[in-house]
Amino acid sequence: MKRQELIVSALDHGTVIDHIPCDRLFEVINLLHLDQMTSKVTIGFNLKSSKMGTKSIIKIADRFFTDEELNQLSVVAPNVTLVIIRDYEVVEKRPVSLPDELHGIVHCDNPKCITNNEPMQTFFHVTDKQHGVIRCHYCNHEQDIRKVKLV
Repeated sequence: MKRQELIVSALDHGTVIDHIPCDRLFEVINLLHLDQMTSKVTIGFNLKSSKMGTKSIIKIADRFFTDEELNQLSVVAPNVTLVIIRDYEVVEKRPVSLPDELHGIVHCDNPKCITNNEPMQTFFHVTDKQHGVIRCHYCNHEQDIRKVKLV
């Protein structure tokens, strides 16, 4: 039997975003503006995963993310794994999950909400992380996190 392998160069410094649901990969690419990156970006799509069946993965050289960017990522692709690489070694590995509150990340889809009629930042409480339910702080309108529009 012939064994086939795909060899991808290891990261010296950078970030790996693992366990991305395949149907969310291109949203993550757009959210993180990876098409504008000047450093190396490696993208794996529809890869086998014992945890998920199939998954996507992104490796980004020389790029680390802010907490705000990770909160946005948690909305688009909850429960991904973030891996920080320095000098070819994993220095941090952690899940990215929805925070308890979202400030200025998603639009309220209630047209009567004050955030859609006044110049102010949106504010949502995550009321059910398992099912992805968020509630607007101002109008109490609930939304499905999988159907929200980012600010």
